[in-house]
Amino acid sequence: EKFAAVISGAPHLDAPVVVAAEYGSAPDPEEVVGVDTAAYIHNETSTGVLASFDRFGDELMLVDGTSAAGVIPIDMSLPDVYYFSPQKALGSEGGLWIALMSARAIARIAEIAASKRWIPPFLSLETALGNSRKNQTYNTPALTTLYLLNRQISLLMSSGGLEAAHATSTRSSSYLYEWATDSAFASPFVTEARFRSPTVVTIDIDPAVSADDIAAVLRSNGVVDIEGYRKLGRNQLRVATFPNIPTSDIELLASCIDYVVTEL
Repeated sequence: EKFAAVISGAPHLDAPVVVAAEYGSAPDPEEVVGVDTAAYIHNETSTGVLASFDRFGDELMLVDGTSAAGVIPIDMSLPDVYYFSPQKALGSEGGLWIALMSARAIARIAEIAASKRWIPPFLSLETALGNSRKNQTYNTPALTTLYLLNRQISLLMSSGGLEAAHATSTRSSSYLYEWATDSAFASPFVTEARFRSPTVVTIDIDPAVSADDIAAVLRSNGVVDIEGYRKLGRNQLRVATFPNIPTSDIELLASCIDYVVTEL
């Protein structure tokens, strides 16, 4: 929605065609005739939805992989641009973007740069690409962000790489989905298993119990950051299951939630 809103506001671009689905689900990729660029989200951080994408022709394919990168396998022959910020599974901070680009995407950058369209240097992909080839950036990034990113990549690689990271997150998220399914007061928000994210688990709580109260009690006892996405407006908890979080911690969290609910 945010991507489409930005495109809609650009005077030099045609109105976007939006293929949507209800929260908690994802649209199946479908061909839209006459489109030269298709934009997808690999994994929806706010709702815990894992989406799919496909190519139907010569359109340029852009995929936002922020909460998938470093965990969820992807066929890199599909996207022309796979871009993300490293503040999720890559264990760093926001404010920095990373992109893997195909030769077609690089050619499109050159084509647009050669046109008459004015682009401020801060938003110029040509500027970013030119600097990256020299191991530089247009603006100085926070060194802590790069340090944490480097350490996390080294940790993931030494722990078995993408396959091991995916296995850890899948094991942790599967535990939570099964726990919520069997619970008397909780249920998975994403009902179809094929759409369930391995890195972000969203759990609906029975209206008789306040999810905010559960999160507040746990926070006061040092168990933090399981609040739901506010704009969704549901009585919900949202739990990260990135590979740095041991499955044993996820199991303890479920036990803590059970205990808090019995005491509320």
